[in-house]
Amino acid sequence: MVKVEKLENVKFLEKSIQHLEATGFENIKADMEGYETPKSFTRKGKEDSVTPDIVAYKNGRKYFFDLSLKSSKTSLLKSKWLFLDTLSRLKSNRFRIITTRGHYKFTDTMLEDINLSNKKPIRI
Repeated sequence: MVKVEKLENVKFLEKSIQHLEATGFENIKADMEGYETPKSFTRKGKEDSVTPDIVAYKNGRKYFFDLSLKSSKTSLLKSKWLFLDTLSRLKSNRFRIITTRGHYKFTDTMLEDINLSNKKPIRI
C-alpha cells in the first residue's frame, strides 16, 4: 500500500494484523499507531523511502507483508513490491502480499505485470 493511502485503510491493516496473530506470527511491526514501525529503506539518490506495511516473525524466519488495494499509483506500488521481493530473497526471508475482496483482480494483474505471478496473495 502506498503511504498516501495508509490513513484511509487503517481498518484493513488492523484486520490483517489480527489475522497474522491468529496464524502464529510474533513480534509484529506495523506502520501504524500502537506498533513499532518497521525499518524503512531509502533509495540512493532519491528522497522517497520504502517501508513494508507489516513485518513479522514465524519459526525464526522474517516475513515482509504488503497490503494490496486498488491504487492509481501502480508504478510506485510495483517498484515497492519488486524491491521487497528482491530484499527478501537476498536475506532468505519471505515476502507475502495480503489482499481482500474486491481487490483480487487488481492484485493478480499487478503481479503478472512484474513477473511475480508465482506469488499467491493471502486473501482475507
